[in-house]
Amino acid sequence: MFVRRKKNRSGSTSVVVANKSSSRFTELHVIGVGTTEDEISQLVNEGKNWIAHYGGQQTISFPDDECEKLIREENSMTEYIVSNIISTSLNSPQRIINKVYDKIGFNIIQDEELRHLVVSRICSPMSKKATVDYLRRHFKEEVSLQKIYRYLDKLYNTQQELVQEISVKHTKGLFGGNLGILFYDVTTLYFETTNKDKLRESGFSKDGKNANSQVVLGLLVSRGGYPLSYSLFNGSQYEGYTMLPIVDDFVQRFNLGNDFVVIADSGLMSAKNVKLLRDGGYKYIIGARIKKESGRIMEKIIATERRCGVFNDIKYPDGDRLIVGYSDERAKKNAFDREQGVERLRKRFSKGTLTKADINKRGYNKFLSVSSGITVSIDEEKIKEDAIWDGLKGYKTNTDLSPEKVYEAYQNLWNVERSFRITKGTLDVRPMFHFTPRRIEAHVCICFVALKVYKELERLLKLSGCPYSVDETLKIAETIVTIEIARPENKDTITKTLCLTEEERAIAYLIDTDDWLEL
Repeated sequence: MFVRRKKNRSGSTSVVVANKSSSRFTELHVIGVGTTEDEISQLVNEGKNWIAHYGGQQTISFPDDECEKLIREENSMTEYIVSNIISTSLNSPQRIINKVYDKIGFNIIQDEELRHLVVSRICSPMSKKATVDYLRRHFKEEVSLQKIYRYLDKLYNTQQELVQEISVKHTKGLFGGNLGILFYDVTTLYFETTNKDKLRESGFSKDGKNANSQVVLGLLVSRGGYPLSYSLFNGSQYEGYTMLPIVDDFVQRFNLGNDFVVIADSGLMSAKNVKLLRDGGYKYIIGARIKKESGRIMEKIIATERRCGVFNDIKYPDGDRLIVGYSDERAKKNAFDREQGVERLRKRFSKGTLTKADINKRGYNKFLSVSSGITVSIDEEKIKEDAIWDGLKGYKTNTDLSPEKVYEAYQNLWNVERSFRITKGTLDVRPMFHFTPRRIEAHVCICFVALKVYKELERLLKLSGCPYSVDETLKIAETIVTIEIARPENKDTITKTLCLTEEERAIAYLIDTDDWLEL
């Protein structure tokens, strides 16, 4: 803001407070009109006081001819700069992700195609064909579709082992060289087809796509949910048979010895798996199926004190331990789920008969009592028996950890479940549209690298005090424009990233500096 004097046709002079923006003047406040030099000087002083009172930054008074000259010079400079802009891009997400990609060590792999595919998988997961267009439009990267397909074949043949080695090395560095705990879980990845082959088969789908062909993905992660290793299995493979092969392979490849604990959920707890883990010298914590325990163990389980933070440490004859705990929150959920299920049964079978199709429906049919094959009723005793287990959860282990530590370690199993959610949701690993085993494997490998980069960016954002999540940060970064301006006199160019909004300025350090990468 500044004080401006304007000559009027009548010979008087108007004194106003003005502001200049985008080469245009705007009158903010009229101070008054004077006819003598003393009157005008007094009005100018009043204008300066007005600016000072209302937080103005400047009190500059230009004669009219100087103002016009200033406007012409600024217009000329603006036109010169704009006319020399040679390109614009929205590459801030790419610049942020590239920094994390390099920090982890994936830049050891000299293939730029992998970098491009990982960046696009995190920023905008889509088909390989659409990825080519996305890279060109947003990042000015020219990559042909055929080159991507050829690279998928190369990735399958040469780089799968290396990307896992890089991930393990980086993750071990985060934990002082000792992984300590390994979490394992499986999920299914479906295809938009029913065609089958040696890898793609139909089976139990965790996405509810039982008619589609699928593969089974086993994922091993560390504390914090950082991916370490993965394996693909035939789509019909029983998940309980996948754990030991991937754990054994992982331990042998990276010389881990047995100084760690394997943690898995109850879906993987079979007598055979437990024996194989024990015989292999592995320490483990596995979710227990407490309702299927023997009579003596079951009595001890039911005798567990129903109080949060209190654990029942039960010894098995083979030396393993069963840690049983209680949670009010779990008890409420168990009761609520049962009540909802029973209510659905009462409505569904209110007529007292059912068909073969009805009895095979999933739900709480265990509370039904069937007589003569057609008459059905709700078994109230079974409902009461089921309520005894509300709030109880068991953990089978061969470690010497305290019950509290066993419980705490198992609770972190959600990290691998969240990794699956990120992979399936944010990174859109499925449905898959590749149909040859090598390209299916390569696609999953790209998603594995993307998950590792995503998790490391998440960690660094938190440590650097960024107020936004990974998804929010990248969404904001998409709005940041980078311009390249030619300087004909110097025969070079300059690049400027424009962070204009408060949100953009809050993440500018991710683009402009590298200090946050050292946290």
